[in-house]
Formats: sequence, structure tokens, C-alpha cells
Amino acid sequence: MSYKKILSTYNDGIARITLNSPNNLNSMDYSLLSELSEELDQCEKNANVKVIVLNGAGKGFSGGGDIAAMYKSIEEGQGFSQLIEKAAEVALKIKKLPKPVIASVHGPVAGAGFNVAIACDICIAAENALFLQAFVKIGLIPDCGGVYLLTRAVGAAKASELALTGKKISAREALDMGIVSEVYKKEELEEKTNKFALKMAKGPAVSYKNIKELIYKSQFSDFEEYLKEEVRAQVECSKTEDFKEGLKAFLEKRQPKYIGK
Repeated sequence: MSYKKILSTYNDGIARITLNSPNNLNSMDYSLLSELSEELDQCEKNANVKVIVLNGAGKGFSGGGDIAAMYKSIEEGQGFSQLIEKAAEVALKIKKLPKPVIASVHGPVAGAGFNVAIACDICIAAENALFLQAFVKIGLIPDCGGVYLLTRAVGAAKASELALTGKKISAREALDMGIVSEVYKKEELEEKTNKFALKMAKGPAVSYKNIKELIYKSQFSDFEEYLKEEVRAQVECSKTEDFKEGLKAFLEKRQPKYIGK
């Protein structure tokens, strides 16, 4: 497949998918999410793929949504339902894929990027990784299954703190919370991830498939229904003046006027 915003390679039973739009910190726009969704389908169909590694090119894994593009769409009177639905689709595919998906993250892991990372089965981080649920800062809710996945990863109280405040957490803090499984120096991340992925690629594929299915049934069986509610709520938020003000404030590098009201 030929893509514009992701790269994909296949070797030793490992599919490596790289978010490849570094000029805007691999923003999760509709194009990138569509390509990622298509490549996940290809990985599922390819019998030679035993495990998937998802990482990001440039300075970080993903900075989340493309704020400038969002503001332009709002000014032009366009909606966001297709983008939000595509984000939900990606999260669901990762959870239901019958093969292990490993996120290997560094630098900013923000917004939808954060939630794609925690949708993966295992998340490995560089020491410089910085996680944040940035949505509230522009008047939105976490998408890509964010609230659902985060509450299961860290519990309702800590998820509330992260989602309601947009607080930044370091890789070490994420490790302590159970969001990531390992933290390495930035220069070691690729080597350590590849070593782990290669070990998994040599493992029992049928066992992996059934383990993922059972985990999904025990912890995520209503995820698909939740995502429908998430899309509804995000569309509602995207129509507010708070959202427009949040985008404008971000672009103007100031605090939104609704903060403190």
C-alpha cells in the first residue's frame, strides 16, 4: 500500500507502522487515521504478521489533533463527525485485532495520540515521553475511547484528574500508574522495542489471539457501544463556543476566556 502519512514495513513477523507526519507532530487528522485504519486491516489479513509495532516519526509519537485545521473547519462551518468516528474506529480495531499491538512512544503523546497508545496491548516509552489528555483545554472530551480506556488503565479517580485538568505526566509517572510497561532512554527505545517485538513474534499466535479475545470479553465487551456515546458527546462539544474559543486561544498562545468562569 502507498500512504502519505504513515510508513509500514514487514520483517521477521513484525509489522512496523510509523506515524509519519512530523511537521505537525503526527497530528491525528482524518487522513492519518484513515491510513492507520487501513493498515491495521492489512496487518490482520497478512498471515506473516504476528505482532504490530506502532511508533511516531520526528520529535514525538503524536501531538493529538491538528488545531489549525480544526479552527479552519469551524470558521468554514464544517463539522467533525467523520473525524471523530474515524478516531473511534481506529481504537476499536486495535482492541479487536487478533494480534498483539505494541505502542513505542517518545516525546509528546497527547490527546488522541495518548488514547491510541493506551488502546494498544502494551505501551513502551522513552524517558522523554510526555503524556497529556489535552482535550479539556479546547472544550472537548477525550476521543479514541479515551475515558473508557483510561478508567480501566488507572482507575476512575486518576482518570478524572487527568481528563478534567489536562495534566501532563512524565513517562516515569505513566509507568507508576500502569499506563506503560517499560521506560527506556530515548536512544535505546527502538532497539528495546524491536527486541521485545521479535520475541513476541516467535510466540504462540493462537494463544495470543485467544488471550486478546478473552481480555476483550472480560474488560471491553461494551466498548463499541461506548464509542457511539463518545461520538455523540464529542459532536455536541464541537458545536459550542467554548470549543471555538479553546482553538483560538491555543493558536494565539493564551488562556481560553472560559477558564475561571
